[in-house]
Amino acid sequence: MEDKRINEKESIEIITSMIARTKDKYLGSGNILLMWGYLIAIVSILVWVLLAATHHNAWNWLWFAIPIVGCPTTIVMSRKEQRTNGVTTCFDKITSRMWTIFGVSEIVLSLVCLGFAFIGGVNCWSAMLVYSLILAPGTEIAQGLIFKENSLVYGGMVGLIVGIITICCLAGGILLAANWYMPLFILAWICMMIIPGHVINSKAKKR
Repeated sequence: MEDKRINEKESIEIITSMIARTKDKYLGSGNILLMWGYLIAIVSILVWVLLAATHHNAWNWLWFAIPIVGCPTTIVMSRKEQRTNGVTTCFDKITSRMWTIFGVSEIVLSLVCLGFAFIGGVNCWSAMLVYSLILAPGTEIAQGLIFKENSLVYGGMVGLIVGIITICCLAGGILLAANWYMPLFILAWICMMIIPGHVINSKAKKR
């Protein structure tokens, strides 16, 4: 029984140590959140302004700049941080795979929407709004709870609320007009990515 209690204690200490270590590393990776937050905000504002000025829907193709720029940049930044921080723990892999699942599924959804548009002439791009504002906040809230980082939890909750509003509007046939929805969409990503990114970097400097 003594051996069992010691083993359990050691196991708990190992797990706690791994979580703490991953949290320390994660607290230094606010730059990736900032990159995505500013990228999404800038592209959103650019598309909003260009559509309002020209009324040409072709500017919506600029949305693809987000994954084209963001995905390779994330890979480069992640590899740089891995070289700087050293050994990768299982909790590092968990957080990485959570966002990888989100990213891959977003790409698949984009291709499906393209297929509907070109083959059937069906506009289902609103699915991208719903999906990104449900899965991304959920992933962020989960990370915030694991690492006890409130900025991620609260930011994710704001994004999730915007996602729920989006679902209700689409279900009720309410037009997502740019003059009110785009500011709400941008606000969601500011709360989910930019604010937590700065908070995490500030904490990292204090450490």
